Amino acid sequence: MIRVLIWNEFYHEQFKEKIQKVYPEGIHRALAEFLGREEDISVRTATLYDEHCGITKELLDETDVLLWWGHARHGEVPDEVAELVRDAVLDGMGAIFLHSAHHSKPFRLLMGTPCHLTWRESEDREVLWVIDPAHPITRDIDRYFVLPAEETYGEPFIVPNPDKVLLIGNYSGGEVFRSGCLYERGNGKIFYFQPGHETFPTYKDPNVQSIIRNAVRFLAPTYRVRPTCPHVRKITDDEPYVIVKP
Repeated sequence: MIRVLIWNEFYHEQFKEKIQKVYPEGIHRALAEFLGREEDISVRTATLYDEHCGITKELLDETDVLLWWGHARHGEVPDEVAELVRDAVLDGMGAIFLHSAHHSKPFRLLMGTPCHLTWRESEDREVLWVIDPAHPITRDIDRYFVLPAEETYGEPFIVPNPDKVLLIGNYSGGEVFRSGCLYERGNGKIFYFQPGHETFPTYKDPNVQSIIRNAVRFLAPTYRVRPTCPHVRKITDDEPYVIVKP
């Protein structure tokens, strides 16, 4: 069983009627609804308004993959919470950062860069092109798929060069964007996935749901171990050893 924790800022859905109509129970509930239907995935949720933002070391120790959505309240996440997430990824936890979580504290800690980009809210159509159709995250996705409206993100995207770019977004306004980026940090894997503006029903799109499901399974660790910096003794010349012949 893959243990998933979905973290959502949960601000817009409470205070903006337009967004309440799209995600009446919050983006975290929309994500949990389709992920929770999978027999091999168990789901928990947390929000900014929970005690300690719903994030503790103990909870992260019991999480295989964390999904993070944030937008307008990045600064209200305590630094110590962001550091817990960073450390859990370095230990081996998988992490999926969605849409405007590119500016979240945990993502910026893991990237080591400002993670700025260009953006525009003009309901542009987005075509997402699959760059690596053989990758497990893009499994069963066609050559491309179309989102009728999304917030426009554009290059330059100030992040380290990804280990793999899996998707490129192309907007009707002309911009292009690295919309699916895969990283390894320490013992953990990270997937940044761009679609998901709060005013559009992006997380109800079957292709978007498939990519997130695939990413959860790909990022789930086979084991977790904390990186350490031990002091080790030198092997002496007279120490017994065994040579294993092929």
